[in-house]
Amino acid sequence: MEHPYLFIQIPGFEAYPHVTYTWMLMVLLAVVSFATTRSMHLVPLRLQNFFEVVVEGIADFMRDVIGPEGPKYVFLIGTLALFILTSNLVGMIPGFTSPTNNLNTNAAMAITVFFIYHFIGIRKHGLAYVKQFTGPIIWLAPLLLPIELIGHFARILSLSVRLFGNIMGHDIMLIILGVLAGLSAFIFWAPVPMIFMGIFVSFIQTFVFVLLSTIYIALALEEEH
Repeated sequence: MEHPYLFIQIPGFEAYPHVTYTWMLMVLLAVVSFATTRSMHLVPLRLQNFFEVVVEGIADFMRDVIGPEGPKYVFLIGTLALFILTSNLVGMIPGFTSPTNNLNTNAAMAITVFFIYHFIGIRKHGLAYVKQFTGPIIWLAPLLLPIELIGHFARILSLSVRLFGNIMGHDIMLIILGVLAGLSAFIFWAPVPMIFMGIFVSFIQTFVFVLLSTIYIALALEEEH
């Protein structure tokens, strides 16, 4: 579906705005990261200070959930947090759309988390990681293995659909209220409460996605159960 109201469109990708805005945000975050880190100061300036607070906060959060090994995985969780939050928020700007209101974007992030936490588990436990799927009692393996496999693949669906549903639903509501506001001066301010609700939802859905991803990493690092 084409979106003629969008400010930024790449010829040939009019039907895939989530791809355009995903790359736009990737470039934006990369440029901001480079600008922040190219000239580090012992006494941090405003932009450096902001990102140091963000990174340290994410590291502390992961330390609380995972333990001492948590900060090692800030590269994944921090990247997801910044990208998802900016993706959620950008959709509230007229003429822009949220990459996270497309199931493909969210599925790509969920599949990435899926493979990385399994890689982390295998690197930590080696072949013993299989016991997390079969259980400690060998004769229970035929029963537990399919249940565990279904549960792990369901995590991809859970991460993807939850974020997609909430962001898409809010974006549609904003569009409807915006159209209604244009038709009647009486309801001109109708979208305002939804904007504040959208900011709240953007932060909450970012937190839920990274929290579940962190929990999956923590479970992969645990000894077999």
